[in-house]
Amino acid sequence: MEHPDRIHLKDLIIAADIGAFQSERGRTQRLRFNLDVELRQTAPDPDDHVDHILSYDVLTQAVETALADRRYNLVETLAEKIAAEVLAQPKAARVTVTVEKLDRGPGALGVTITRDASRLDVSRATAPVRVIVGRPTAVPDEATVILPPAPALPLPEGGDQRQIALLELDQAAWALAGQLGLETAQTRTELEAAIRAGRAVIWAPTRLSSDAPEAGQQPATLGLWIARRLGAQRIDFAGSEGQALSIPENFDIPIGHID
Repeated sequence: MEHPDRIHLKDLIIAADIGAFQSERGRTQRLRFNLDVELRQTAPDPDDHVDHILSYDVLTQAVETALADRRYNLVETLAEKIAAEVLAQPKAARVTVTVEKLDRGPGALGVTITRDASRLDVSRATAPVRVIVGRPTAVPDEATVILPPAPALPLPEGGDQRQIALLELDQAAWALAGQLGLETAQTRTELEAAIRAGRAVIWAPTRLSSDAPEAGQQPATLGLWIARRLGAQRIDFAGSEGQALSIPENFDIPIGHID
């Protein structure tokens, strides 16, 4: 019996903010990553060409992409995200991911998962989606993530101003969802389920973006942030939304405006 070829990444250590306990929030701890990937087929390459193999960069990028996506409470959830990123590559058949915390005890504490491409839904990596910031004039009949306009409410003095602003957007999301007859999504899983089903959904941003200060607190900047995270095909600003927005130079998603 012929054994499949494998590639691996061993002992990659990255510091990240992770953990479900309050004592772990707002501080980084070292994580160690080990990945082992079983390839779909052996591909002898007499030309010695790098394009004919699964690049080792895929493994490091899977870890970096997963960490950049959100803050995680559980290493198990992080490992699942890394596995999905690797298995989105056509050359990968199976992946084993180990994620360990190095600073929580006398030894390494972590999890090891093995996922098979034939059993894991990786279509989310390529499912087309559109992002709309503001209130659309009609409910889209395609996969669309809608971020409501900011409510015209003054922010109270004191407290975490950004968190308060995000929570106000959550309230606006639930209100807009009721007006348009759509569901509200708070998590990446809920967003991806709607995208795979080709449905429009209203995004309540607090849960996903509260630990990502780079996302800002205004609908326009949050829209750019979620569009990039979801790999959106385009982002549209409704009405006056986004008029004064400064677009980052490296933002490569098409931008439009709708009345």
